Amino acid sequence: MYDLVVAGGWLMLPLIVCSIAVVVISIERFIALRANKVTPDNLLAQVWHWLKHGEVTADKLQELRTSSPLGRILAAGLSNSTHGRAVMRDSIEEAATQVVHKLERYLSPLGTIAAITPLIGLLGTVIGMIKVFTAIMLQGTGNASILAGGISEALITTAAGMSVAIPALIAHRYFERRIDSLVVTMEDQAIKLVDALHGDRPASEVQGSTKLSAKGKSE
Repeated sequence: MYDLVVAGGWLMLPLIVCSIAVVVISIERFIALRANKVTPDNLLAQVWHWLKHGEVTADKLQELRTSSPLGRILAAGLSNSTHGRAVMRDSIEEAATQVVHKLERYLSPLGTIAAITPLIGLLGTVIGMIKVFTAIMLQGTGNASILAGGISEALITTAAGMSVAIPALIAHRYFERRIDSLVVTMEDQAIKLVDALHGDRPASEVQGSTKLSAKGKSE
């Protein structure tokens, strides 16, 4: 491995840094975007229990707000529930925008890495071929070691760039899909709360929604 890095030239260094960044970001996002961390089971039922028993206090709202991204959205809605349906929905949408922005953290660098690493590899290819043609011009085709060195640098950097870009692109698309799924779940939970508070949905649906979702996950 060390020999390949040396043969690839100095452009292997940014490629190595990019590969480390892909691994670190992927692990961090995989942990941060777990469903039970973003949209905990039974959270909506717990909120409805607080509402039924008049337990919605400032401390409870702060606890809910810091518990999870879904909790932050529900807390924003509860804080403005007395101002009417439209105001409650607006506050939920505003909180959801901030939550989604945090969920998408580091995805932009991941997409950037997927885009630039093939270009870095291509740059290494160009530099390697320049060295080959320079050697041919100065020494002819008799020095095989110099020619082989330039060709190796050209091929290794290209392969390294693609090896980093492909996993980075896969991870970027995977996390984007994961976030889309979580956003749909949070939107569904928030709408159920709004409808239940303003009489458009039976409270039993709110209480039973998380049980159904948990059953669906187990199946």
